[in-house]
Amino acid sequence: MTSYPRRNPEEDPLLTPENSVLLVIDYQPTQVSSIQSISHPQLIKNVSFTIKLAKAYHVPIVLSTVNVATGRNADTLKALRDLMPDQPTFDRTNINAWEDQDFNKAVHATGRQNLIMCALWTEACMAFPTLDALREGYHVFPVVDAIGGTSTLAHETALRRVEQAGAELISNAQLACEWQRDWNRAEYAHDFVKLMFENDDFFHAE
Repeated sequence: MTSYPRRNPEEDPLLTPENSVLLVIDYQPTQVSSIQSISHPQLIKNVSFTIKLAKAYHVPIVLSTVNVATGRNADTLKALRDLMPDQPTFDRTNINAWEDQDFNKAVHATGRQNLIMCALWTEACMAFPTLDALREGYHVFPVVDAIGGTSTLAHETALRRVEQAGAELISNAQLACEWQRDWNRAEYAHDFVKLMFENDDFFHAE
């Protein structure tokens, strides 16, 4: 029962808290209300888990909204905003966040190549920046249970498109296990267990 020494967390070929950044894009009332591929309460619960996980492992978050400054849209859902109260928001008019200079610079400034992607809708605000980031050499990991589309077909088709382009689909449970990796990392183990049991869906899947 002797673990190998921990691999360099910045160069590890698997995801680590040190080589990842979480992108949270457009979890706003209009977008959430139009989701049909997953129930709205489940979607909010799942993306809340992703955000809590990133906070627990000190993974940087880049948060973006669309059309708040123009008055056409409301801000990030309060339930999610309350989880990251000090997080700056990059508001934009582009459907594709990658085409917004401030958002793009914020992602590049993290210096991290593994983009954990949570965005609404799957077929637009997740797919477009994923495709652009992949072309620039980033590794993109859409969190499949924390995103949603305007229909199940739209959601699944978009996932197929980005996967064929090189994105690596991941679930919340897999992300949590990959960041934790070794129970000897006791400083994170308590939060890992707490979050996993808070989200009892992981243990009662149909």
